[in-house]
Amino acid sequence: MTDKDTTQLPLNFPCRPSLGREDFMVADCNAEAVGIIDNWPRWPYFATCLVGDAGCGKTHLANVWAQKIAVATNHPYRIPFVKASQLNRDLANQLYETSAQAVIEDLPDLQNQEALFHLYNTYRDMGGNLLFTSTIAPARLNFSLADLRSRLNIVPIYEIKAPDDNLLMALLLKLFADRQITPSPELLNYLLNNMQRSFSYARKLVEEIDNISLARKRAVSINIAREAIAALNSDKQFNLFS
Repeated sequence: MTDKDTTQLPLNFPCRPSLGREDFMVADCNAEAVGIIDNWPRWPYFATCLVGDAGCGKTHLANVWAQKIAVATNHPYRIPFVKASQLNRDLANQLYETSAQAVIEDLPDLQNQEALFHLYNTYRDMGGNLLFTSTIAPARLNFSLADLRSRLNIVPIYEIKAPDDNLLMALLLKLFADRQITPSPELLNYLLNNMQRSFSYARKLVEEIDNISLARKRAVSINIAREAIAALNSDKQFNLFS
């Protein structure tokens, strides 16, 4: 990443995350996960699970998959995204009638194991596709329903690992761009040398920097970044769940 690359970053970004395929930064840590999304519908199994820490890009890739399906099938509306914690038997009964593909997010938060068991069987038997997202590999979730455990254990998983410096730099640039902020090369280097090495920390850090900048009515700077890092590092709750 050169200074020229940094200073030429466009300013006209929307104030929301960009979730297209072209916005996802591919690196060694996520290449396999990107590959399985790009390879649909030639999946080795009807279901797939993306595994990685919070903020690593699982939902982004799920949105890429949804867009790919919409283009390939002329789907008139987005495929369903369902939080595992909200899945129940009625929804499981109706979901395949809505779409032959669906995303089930945050698998560790599942409450109704019977509902997921039924949903899994329906999509498998009807030739649909399920994309799960999880912070923990399904084999380590230890669900009490043995039949569900055995089924999830054979779902292929694709892990998104911790980012290297190049990916962190690109992620910081994107996160700032989503907020219409153009960081200096000096600021980016400071952040890389002082931040925790995770996707979730990077996202929270940029949010904190932006909040402090707005509150102080001052441009984003290394001093503001230093204050943001100190605030996050002292936040035990964030450190616990990041």
